[in-house]
Amino acid sequence: MKNVIIYTDGACSYNPGPGGWAAVLIYKGVEKEISGYNPNTTNNRMELQAVISALELIKEKCNIDIYTDSAYIYNAFVENWISSWLKNEWKTSSKKPVLNIDLWEKLINYNNYHHITWHKVKGHSTDKYNNRCDELARSEIVKNATKIS
Repeated sequence: MKNVIIYTDGACSYNPGPGGWAAVLIYKGVEKEISGYNPNTTNNRMELQAVISALELIKEKCNIDIYTDSAYIYNAFVENWISSWLKNEWKTSSKKPVLNIDLWEKLINYNNYHHITWHKVKGHSTDKYNNRCDELARSEIVKNATKIS
């Protein structure tokens, strides 16, 4: 299987509000940057969308290392929150409905198809690719908010 590295980040002005997402995909040393915008969203939705959008580009089963600064996403897979949510019919441990089920379902399908290893990085720190994703996501907000006004 091919080995792919993905870095992701999401950003949101006012939460909820205008949001951006970005990812850097790396395969055999070649980098591909992608990013997008949503006029009314949340930070968590943008974090999820960044991962989903990157995975949508991968057309065959791969070994994938995903680097995220989102504890929300990382813990859902590494701390096995998803299994609990599914067992509890999409309810959290405090019996509240899980948010963003539409995006979680897509991400779960990708996670079940590929062999994904999840990595947590410290946001806004020294990680070159995390910082680049943050820059791209924020630039989507600025670029698109300017078009609206």
